[in-house]
Amino acid sequence: MSRDISLEKSGAYRKSFLANKEYILRMNGVTKSGIDGTAPAYTGPVNTPEAFSYELKAGEITAQAQSGRCWLFAATNVMRLEVMKKCNLENFELSQAYLFFWSKFERANFFLDAILNTLDAERDSRLLAWLLQAPFSDGGQWDMVMALVEKYGLVPKTVMPESFHSGASRPFNKYLTVKAREFAKELREAFKAGESRESLEARKDKMLETFFRMLCIAFGPPPERFDFECRGREDEGEKKENGEDNGENPAPKSIINRGRFTRDLGITPQEFYRKYVGDKFGDYVSLINSPTDDKPFFDTFTVTYLGNVAGKWVHYLNLPIENLKRAALAQLDSGEAVWFGCDVGQMHNTEHGLMSLDSIDVETLFDTTFPLDKAARLDYGESRMNHAMVFTGVNVVDGVPNRWRVENSWGDARGEKGRFRMSDKWFDEFVYQVVVNKKFLSPEELAALEKKPTVLKPWDPMGSLA
Repeated sequence: MSRDISLEKSGAYRKSFLANKEYILRMNGVTKSGIDGTAPAYTGPVNTPEAFSYELKAGEITAQAQSGRCWLFAATNVMRLEVMKKCNLENFELSQAYLFFWSKFERANFFLDAILNTLDAERDSRLLAWLLQAPFSDGGQWDMVMALVEKYGLVPKTVMPESFHSGASRPFNKYLTVKAREFAKELREAFKAGESRESLEARKDKMLETFFRMLCIAFGPPPERFDFECRGREDEGEKKENGEDNGENPAPKSIINRGRFTRDLGITPQEFYRKYVGDKFGDYVSLINSPTDDKPFFDTFTVTYLGNVAGKWVHYLNLPIENLKRAALAQLDSGEAVWFGCDVGQMHNTEHGLMSLDSIDVETLFDTTFPLDKAARLDYGESRMNHAMVFTGVNVVDGVPNRWRVENSWGDARGEKGRFRMSDKWFDEFVYQVVVNKKFLSPEELAALEKKPTVLKPWDPMGSLA
C-alpha cells in the first residue's frame, strides 16, 4: 500500500518551518556555509588536544593524490620505519606506484579467474553484477598488501616514482574497466559457443598481456633490479669522534661524508624487502570489530572474491572493540606503528585534523537525533570501512587511552600538517580494523585465530576495501 503526499500536507510543513525563526537562522547559515561550516562544535578541539603521552618518530607525511591507494600508503608508511631504523634515516619513502602496478595486474588475473569460475552464472545474477561493477577499484586490504609484498617485494620511491596516473587513477581505471568488461563478454560468449577450458585459458593469457602493456604505458615497467644507496644520520659516537660535543673544536669542513652510508648494487625488490624491511610483517593479523548478530566475537571470517593475488584470501578475527584497543596499544608501546581501517567520512573535521563525535553538532542544527549504533550502521548500509591510516601515538590516562594520534596520507595541507587526532569514543564507533603482530594477542585470541573462517558474501559490509 502506498499513499501520495498531498499538496495540503507539504504546504503545512512549509508553513510550520517558516514560522520557526531558529530554523530560518540555521537555514541561512547552511545555505551560505554548508553543514560543516555552520555546525562545528567548540568542544571538539578543546576536548581533544594535539598532545600525546606516547608518540613514535615517524617519517614525513605522504600524499596519495587523486587516487584510492590509502591501504598501500598506510602499509608502506608502517614498513618504511624498518628501513629508517636499519639505515639510521630521518625520512624514507617506499614506492607506492610499484605496488599499485602489481596490484592492478594481479587484479586483472583475479577478475579473469572469477569470470572463468562463474561462466554458468546468469547475466543478471547478483554475483556477476558485483564482479563487473568495479573490477579495478583502487582500494585494498592489509592481507592484499602482504600478498603483493611477499611475491614482488618492495622498492624505494626513487626507483619507481609516481606517474601521472598513479596519482590520478580514475581516468586510467576507466579504460582498464572497459577492457575487463569486454574480456568478460568474450570469455562468456566463447564458453557458450563450446570452447574448451584450455582454449579459454589461452585467451586469458593474451588478455593479461594486454593489461600488462596498458599498465607499463601508464606507470612505467616495474624494476627487476636496482641500486640502493643512502646516507643515514650521524650517530652520537660519530659526533664525539668529530669533536662535536663538550665544547671541542668541530671537525674540518672538508669532512662532509658523515653518517652511515649504505650501498647495495643490483638488488632485487624481493631481496630489498627481506633485507631492509624483514619478514616480521608475515606475523601480522587483521582484527575486526563487527558487533552484528551474524558475526560472533572470537570467530574468524573471510570474504568470497575479496583479494588480488590468486589463492590468497583475507582472514579476519572478530573481537570486541576493547580487544582491538588493547592490541593496538601494546604494539605502539613496543615502538611499532599500527595500520587501521575506519569510516573516515563520519564526524570528521579536516580543518582541525579532528575525528571526534563532538566535532560537529548536527543534532542541534537539524533538531533531530541520529541514534543508529555501530551494528545498525553496518546492517543498514550507513557505515563501513573506507579508509586506512596509521596510529603513531596515543594519550593514556591511568592506563586507559583517551585519544589517538593518526598519520594520514592526504598531504600536509590537511589536519595538523597531515596528522590527525582521534577521540577514543570515535574509535569505538568508526574504527573497524587494526593490524597487529600476533604476539600481542591473548591465548584466547590466538586460539580463536586458528578457527576455520566463515565465508562471507562479496557484498558483506566486512568485504569493503580501504
